[in-house]
Amino acid sequence: MELISALLVQSMQMLLVLAAAPLLTGFVRKVKARLLRRRGPPLIQPYRDILRLLKKEVVVADNASWIFRVAPYVIFSTTWVAAALVPTFATGLLFSWSADLIAIIALLASARFFLALAGMDVGTAFGGIGSSREVMIASLAEPAMLLVVFTMALVARSTQLSAVAELLSEPEVGLRVSLGMALLGLVIVAIAENGRIPVDNPATHLELTMVHEAMVLEYSGRHLAMIELAASVKLLLYLSLIGCIFLPWTLAGPDAQSASYIAGFGFYLGKLGVLGFLLAVFETAIAKMRVFRLPDFVGGALMLGLLGTLLLFVSRSL
Repeated sequence: MELISALLVQSMQMLLVLAAAPLLTGFVRKVKARLLRRRGPPLIQPYRDILRLLKKEVVVADNASWIFRVAPYVIFSTTWVAAALVPTFATGLLFSWSADLIAIIALLASARFFLALAGMDVGTAFGGIGSSREVMIASLAEPAMLLVVFTMALVARSTQLSAVAELLSEPEVGLRVSLGMALLGLVIVAIAENGRIPVDNPATHLELTMVHEAMVLEYSGRHLAMIELAASVKLLLYLSLIGCIFLPWTLAGPDAQSASYIAGFGFYLGKLGVLGFLLAVFETAIAKMRVFRLPDFVGGALMLGLLGTLLLFVSRSL
């Protein structure tokens, strides 16, 4: 019975991240529209878009290889697995032993690799531009993410997410400069990885500025639905990661009762709402950067992660 209960809770988390991701995207769009004094689309519009794309016929270019056809499913599956490993409402789940920060980074890097390959596969100019810009951003974002992970690992003595969340929820950890730098670095990496303003604008199709949209212009039907759903899941992953590491106090323990799981579920939705609102406010208050200024922005996360790691080597209390 314990195994069945553990499987049930783990399945609930996997379904939760898949079901809540489009709602989070719709919520951010709605808040941005309200801040701009527009009515905006309904919250469930991303669900409608995905269902509509699933019903449409897939159009594939004549010179597209098997990479172009397989990439959407690989991108979606790897992103979903990575998001399902991040503790959302509880820690110590059945597969929590595999919820390692480095493993999650590797899964996201695999999804990015296939997305860049798919963008270049057909041979269009837009796909090549988008893939080159994506790789440029990733060349700074991935090292920055690793340094952020090293900073938190030096504090928690582990890269396993449940262990990190449990230790950082203890009052003995306190406020640390290194953890503040890690938080700022993680926020910058999350903005860059998800193609949000000021790195990219997910609502634009301008040839000179788009990054993510340039790589998926040739996709249609269920292939495009998989990529759009993967993008929503990726955004939820990073917000869940921020909430799990830096706001871990409402997570249910390994042997919690049903009431604790329900409370953790409610607090998790509240965290997503607050972080999604802050993201919408930030995107509304700032303009998109020029492409050649992006290394300076993402490089800031790299420096913050490096400084946080060095501070911990100088003094454990920082």
